[in-house]
Amino acid sequence: MRMRGYGVVAILLFTTFFAAPAYAAKLAVPAETPAILDKIYSFDLQGAIEDARRMQAERPEHPLGYLLEGEALWWRIWCTSAEFKYGMTDARHHPKLEADRHYLQLAEKISSLAEAQIKQHETAEMQFYAGMADAAVARLYGLRGENRNAARAGVRGREHLLRAKALDPELADADLGLGLYNYYVDTLSSIARVLRFLMGIPGGSKQEGVRLLEHAIAEGVLTSNVARFYLAMDLHRYDQQYEKALGVIGPLVEKYPANPLFQLARGDLYAKLGRREKALACYRAAGALKIQDAECKKRVRELVRASMAALQANAKDADG
Repeated sequence: MRMRGYGVVAILLFTTFFAAPAYAAKLAVPAETPAILDKIYSFDLQGAIEDARRMQAERPEHPLGYLLEGEALWWRIWCTSAEFKYGMTDARHHPKLEADRHYLQLAEKISSLAEAQIKQHETAEMQFYAGMADAAVARLYGLRGENRNAARAGVRGREHLLRAKALDPELADADLGLGLYNYYVDTLSSIARVLRFLMGIPGGSKQEGVRLLEHAIAEGVLTSNVARFYLAMDLHRYDQQYEKALGVIGPLVEKYPANPLFQLARGDLYAKLGRREKALACYRAAGALKIQDAECKKRVRELVRASMAALQANAKDADG
């Protein structure tokens, strides 16, 4: 894995508000939260942002609304940063843009609100939010190739999430960030391992990472879908476990057929497994979807063309 991959470590990464107990088996969220998450993963990103901002107005001292807006913005960033390479669509590079400022401001807001409540009364919930704020920063720095900044934010996020789990061992949502941290740190290239040593970054275990991600998928309130997506991508990208990855991504595509990134991810796996017609069906489905954001729409069309061209080239090579 190239040095840029080290930045991927960054990809770590709600009871009534203001009265959460220190121990709670699952995060409790307001009634509108699942609908906002569904909009995000159905790729109605603008609708999700509008709903998240209403939540912010109603609960300005709680991090959740800001976290949900940031998550919607993240998928727009992921989409516009995606490239088709090595037989798969993946977010590979994002230039430093003025538009990133609002995303980073949201992460700062989440962090400041969580830290303020931790000072008053520490809870696993607020440690989780603090960790997710650092994870949000880390994943953007990682995509921009700012590896040291990404690593520092990732380690801070890990510390918050470990504290959340110490306060509440059953807090499955924290396992998204901890699972990704373990997985990526254990898949670093030799050069990145040297940097990890020089910076004093804690190690990890890929097997433990997979276990934690599977727990987040099964029990997470906020992180189940994103944990499923990243586990499928990692099984494809790093482990070449295409059949297993297909089983992981499948429920996301079935639940959210309007998400072009999920369609592309499943299409890539079908292609790797030699199931050409099913791959084509996924690529065509992604290309036919109505996408609100013009830049993302353009990128998806480019990804579909590149995916289908690669599939056709592979078929010719096989026939030849």
